[in-house]
Amino acid sequence: QVQLVESGGGLVPAGGSLRLSCAASGRSFSSYTMGWFRQAPGKEREFVAGIRGSGAGTSYTDSVKGRFTISRDNAKNTVYLQMNSLKPEDTAVYYCAAILHIGLVIPRTGERYDYWGQGTQVTVSS
Repeated sequence: QVQLVESGGGLVPAGGSLRLSCAASGRSFSSYTMGWFRQAPGKEREFVAGIRGSGAGTSYTDSVKGRFTISRDNAKNTVYLQMNSLKPEDTAVYYCAAILHIGLVIPRTGERYDYWGQGTQVTVSS
């Protein structure tokens, strides 16, 4: 069982930055592929970024490439999402998710993930 707790959301002007954190409880954190998803009002949940257990592989949705960076610290059981050059369209509730995964391809569909955090609100003002 893995419990995930996100933090770091808030209100930021367009062009600003935020760093989201997701702290995981439980053992063998490095065995889990971690993902960040977001859901804006009236929209479907979408994949934002993912990182393999070792941290060696990452994946991003096209709209955040070059602006967002996912990373993890397995010693601290924490995954991060550094968000730079934020845009109003990045406004959403951001969720972290975990899957016990040994493959090379990082899953991009939420249904593949087994554990979810409660979410943290990110609001970007124009």
